Amino acid sequence: MNEKMKILIAASEAVPFIKTGGLADVAGVLPRYLEQLGFDSCLVLPRYALIDPDVFSLERLPGVLTVPMGVLGQQFAAVYRGAIPGCSAPVYFIEHEGYFGRSGLYEEDGEGYPDNGERFVFFSKACLELGKMTGFRPDVIHLHDWHTAAIAPLLNTAYRFDPLVGEAASVLTLHNLQHQGWAPKDLMEVLGIGWAHFNYLELEMYDQVNLLKGGIYHATQLCTVSEGYAREIQTPAYGEGLDRVLRDCNWKLHGILNGVDYDEWNPETDPLLAARYSVDDLSGKAVCKKDLQQVFGLPQRDDVPLFGLVSRLVKQKGIDILAAAIDRILALDLQMVLVGNGEPWAHFFFGDVAAAHPDKFACFIGYDNARAHKVEAGADFFLMPSRFEPCGLNQMYSLRYGTPPIVRATGGLDDSVENYDVRTRTGTGFKFLDPTPEALYDTVGWAVHTWYNDREGLDSLIRNGMTRRFSWEAAARKYGRLYRRAAEWGR
Repeated sequence: MNEKMKILIAASEAVPFIKTGGLADVAGVLPRYLEQLGFDSCLVLPRYALIDPDVFSLERLPGVLTVPMGVLGQQFAAVYRGAIPGCSAPVYFIEHEGYFGRSGLYEEDGEGYPDNGERFVFFSKACLELGKMTGFRPDVIHLHDWHTAAIAPLLNTAYRFDPLVGEAASVLTLHNLQHQGWAPKDLMEVLGIGWAHFNYLELEMYDQVNLLKGGIYHATQLCTVSEGYAREIQTPAYGEGLDRVLRDCNWKLHGILNGVDYDEWNPETDPLLAARYSVDDLSGKAVCKKDLQQVFGLPQRDDVPLFGLVSRLVKQKGIDILAAAIDRILALDLQMVLVGNGEPWAHFFFGDVAAAHPDKFACFIGYDNARAHKVEAGADFFLMPSRFEPCGLNQMYSLRYGTPPIVRATGGLDDSVENYDVRTRTGTGFKFLDPTPEALYDTVGWAVHTWYNDREGLDSLIRNGMTRRFSWEAAARKYGRLYRRAAEWGR
């Protein structure tokens, strides 16, 4: 297989242009490392109203892209071209005011747009039509989650003999199985691939269209963002109703753990910190702890452990587990800071906790990148009590910042954190199995005990974690092997 393979990455979001979750990190960072490995890639995104062409120096390409939308007839899109920082790979933006000129990406006021299926079928078809404007002829199209999953069945049906994409293989990455792209069954008339594909093996589920299910069935190869999550989603507990489909397709299912951008997440160079530090000189971490306490209005104490959490405040992240355990946890001699937003009840609940315990607990409702960096550096421990976690990145950041994570042993958390062994002083963090307040409390208690009574062991945990690396170079090499496997299989 030619080393200069062409990879089209189709995604609904990507850093630095637009981000709501980890999907954006993968889609935005991967092209840089693929280029280093000799791949020729391009990235395609919707041009949401939130993406300002002037801010990102986007150039509008001449002409209009025609997109066939089945029973809806032809729709038309403008195309912009920009640059991915750090590499020569172009990024193309599909502009359609009716579909993407909105205040949100997928929802507004907590409610998903009712035409989301139609919006992202349009985007999927636009990705397949784009080569007629750019001349880019991909060997593999890399799909991400339900938003672009429709590309897989389209490649195998309506675009099977297309001169530009008809020979392309597909790789579908599953970032979070909770979101599947449900739509009324009349979306089949928009897909335009024939009702024969509305069946229990392909796109039909409970008499609706399930775009992710169709993508899983039709994709040449599948992967998730950790080996642990790849195993878990084949079980009823984690499969979100698709576990049987995934077991049937497990011959093509792989796990590739996300990497970390160590150019941004590095305590030795991080400009957002009050002081820099390294595994050989941790003195700056004490300065960061005092700074974090000051930023959050907590007493500047160095004689208590400080716990941090940066998260979406949703059930998936175990926020309800933390809420049920918080009173017992705060009865321990510790402090805690929280940064995040999500479900409204959590905003009020943790705000009330902060008001009731001003010397021990503080929170910032919202997301603030500077605070996130300060928490990673200034905290003594980092909490991630997730019910499930396809990959997770904060635990990897925490390891690099010498902040042992406390995680539930699930998905990417289980893959990337090694439980502390008191006897051998090995491990990088603390893990618990059961998603219960009792298990979380006990594990926080274990960390507190270690902080007060086993400083030599804690120092070992910090050193072990700071020397671990989860590089994008390694992840990109695995994606490269998967692309070649898909292309060979597709031929």
